[in-house]
Amino acid sequence: MNAGEITVEVAPELRVFVGQRDRGPIRVDGTSTLGHVVESLGIPLTEVGTVLVNGESVATGHIPRGGETVTVAAVVRPQPSDEPLRFLLDIHLGTLARRLRLLGIDAAYENPDIGDAALASRSAAEHRVLLSRDRGLLRRREIYSGAYVYSHQPAEQLDDVLSRFAPRLAPWTRCTSCNGALRAADRDAVRDRLPDNTGQSYDSFAQCVDCGQTYWKGAHHARLDAIVAGALAKFA
Repeated sequence: MNAGEITVEVAPELRVFVGQRDRGPIRVDGTSTLGHVVESLGIPLTEVGTVLVNGESVATGHIPRGGETVTVAAVVRPQPSDEPLRFLLDIHLGTLARRLRLLGIDAAYENPDIGDAALASRSAAEHRVLLSRDRGLLRRREIYSGAYVYSHQPAEQLDDVLSRFAPRLAPWTRCTSCNGALRAADRDAVRDRLPDNTGQSYDSFAQCVDCGQTYWKGAHHARLDAIVAGALAKFA
């Protein structure tokens, strides 16, 4: 069915998804929703904020008619959340997962890959925001919530997530290996988990309550501390 053509204007932030496809009229059939039209342009609905039709706000379930002008805005930042923020990252975002955990943010990560269906199900069951660069995954209807990660670079990815969701930062409180909580540990209690001479060189330790991973301020600490300091300066 041909119901005419509409004009779609897309926010600059969303043009990465559509290229030139929002430049000309788009034919509509009188039955498909506006959400379907937006997704057909390549834009995940997780990235869409206010949608206007002829200047009036509408839901993505609106059925567009010929002659309408549609304006699609990007999601507002920081994005409000009705629940405490918990994230789930796909197989390609391991470094980002570790950096979020370094900042004390609840960031579950599946490795090895469990597949899109299982990721979506876990997002729904645990009310986790699914972070991914896979637009197809973010289009799955069963996910609790989702967000596209715009950059390939871990530092830019971290800034993207922190600016979008403004989670509470609590550095050095979460295990970067498994996402468990850290607690202070006595040197004698963790001595059998330490490399040779580490117990003599350091006197401050933490241990994951879930996996037992032990942490101390070793040679790698300066690099991690720089990541923490940068995040706190920009987003705390």
